Amino acid sequence: MKKRWISWWFGNIFWIIVFGIWAAIIWLRDVDGAGVTQTPEIKSISLIVLLIAFIIPVFFQIIWLIINLRMSKKNNYTI
Repeated sequence: MKKRWISWWFGNIFWIIVFGIWAAIIWLRDVDGAGVTQTPEIKSISLIVLLIAFIIPVFFQIIWLIINLRMSKKNNYTI
């Protein structure tokens, strides 16, 4: 594997771990930072907000994937 693919996989693993940790923190907390008791509805809304925030890294990862695929295809034809 090329370095760009290895770094792409590490980037994906990093974002999956970060998302999982934040999702667990949101779902397992009973009271948020403002002192509001968390109901399942509020927790679900918080998870939706977290998903919206993670659209940006997913977008960049998809662009990076497309670039890697095109570079790999380009390098395979020049052999």
